[in-house]
Amino acid sequence: MASYSRNERAVEHARKLIDARQYVLESQWGDVQPRAEQQNAFLASHSWDEYAAWHLGLTDGANDETKARYAFVYGDFRRVHRMGLIACHYRAAEWRHKEIELAAHDLLQYLDEKSA
Repeated sequence: MASYSRNERAVEHARKLIDARQYVLESQWGDVQPRAEQQNAFLASHSWDEYAAWHLGLTDGANDETKARYAFVYGDFRRVHRMGLIACHYRAAEWRHKEIELAAHDLLQYLDEKSA
């Protein structure tokens, strides 16, 4: 099983988006989660650093500037999705990736507090 490190830049990016009210509180994450074609389109006009900022996890041992390096996407490349954070939290908890689980949990609490 892969291991992951917490992507601090992504956590900061998500907090900034939440502060700017760039979030979606209700969505069908399975329908809006970026697929390969959306990821490729984003990368065609953005840097790898910008791509990385949308992923709470960094795959240990994977090369930078490859999709394999970035895991646990939480938004649609425009906004944070509450259901994206819940999906990250659930998946990280399921596979015992504690750093990612806690990052997603903290962001979810932050979003809920800001949007209340």
